[in-house]
Amino acid sequence: MITIIYRLIVVMVVALIGWNLFTEKKLTNQINAAMVLIPMVMRALMIK
Repeated sequence: MITIIYRLIVVMVVALIGWNLFTEKKLTNQINAAMVLIPMVMRALMIK
């Protein structure tokens, strides 16, 4: 049960980071969001 809640929280964070990635104007902030997005997607998929 706790794993499902954890995954839902991570998916929500991934969605917010992805939204920020595509709405951000500055390239450096887009790159930063992409670098944060990769490990979060791996956490949502439970890949180490």
